[in-house]
Amino acid sequence: MTDAHPVPSGPDEQAPSAPPVLDGAGDPAPEGRPRVEPMRLSPLLPRRQSPWLVVDVDGSPSSYRGLVWALREAARREATVVAVCVLDDAHDDLFGGLGRPSRRDAAAAQDRLEAQVLRAIGETGVVGRSRTTVLDRPVFEALIGAARGADLVVVSSHGKTLLRPAVPRPPARRLARGA
Repeated sequence: MTDAHPVPSGPDEQAPSAPPVLDGAGDPAPEGRPRVEPMRLSPLLPRRQSPWLVVDVDGSPSSYRGLVWALREAARREATVVAVCVLDDAHDDLFGGLGRPSRRDAAAAQDRLEAQVLRAIGETGVVGRSRTTVLDRPVFEALIGAARGADLVVVSSHGKTLLRPAVPRPPARRLARGA
């Protein structure tokens, strides 16, 4: 029987040499040092995500002023503006809230929204800080409810998050010196 790797039988025989140990760059490692593998680090995320400003753009002058303010604020705070156009439910909804507006209505609303955002970008000069979307009424009502104090639970593939309004703190009272 022959072994693939002969075992030394005495002090005069030496074990077969092992393949050279390489360092992380592929070069031979110095004698006596273990091979070092490169580390794979996950990307670092900031402790706090950058803010989002959601603006309802309905075509009125006041909503346009709100959009212009949000773009300027986004530039100041390094935030992202989400300009939203809300579509109302279909009027001939047979299933009570399950109907959706037509694609033609959604495309027309998206075009109007993008025109308003481009006009506001031209006025403010703030570029690259905005996104546009068309939302159905129930989604927008959930966001509005959360802004007015209702709890909102966001469920995603990463888990569940409860968004709850902060409890206002009572005003701090100052004590007189020596009290």
